[in-house]
Amino acid sequence: MGLTLDSSVVIAAERRKDTVEKLIEHVVAVAGDQDAALSSIGLTELIHGIYRSQSVEINQSRHSFIEELLRDITVHPYTKETAFLAGRIDGEQQSRGVTIPSQTS
Repeated sequence: MGLTLDSSVVIAAERRKDTVEKLIEHVVAVAGDQDAALSSIGLTELIHGIYRSQSVEINQSRHSFIEELLRDITVHPYTKETAFLAGRIDGEQQSRGVTIPSQTS
């Protein structure tokens, strides 16, 4: 099956100064040993964070973290099928009063 990492999980690990190896170990401890990936939208959110950084040091740190992560993690494209699934899940959840954030701030 596999697991798609939310960008917030990656951001939290980077902010804690975890290594990519530690992030992956944590994911395995929580979700079991399964393939992990990022969505292309999640990657966009991570790249956005690089360019929002307040200093050159943070920019470089975030960039390095993401580059290292991308050596170990697959990025899934955003397809029509993904769009339909995301729209359905979001619509169903909103009709139940649950809001799913679609972008990190």
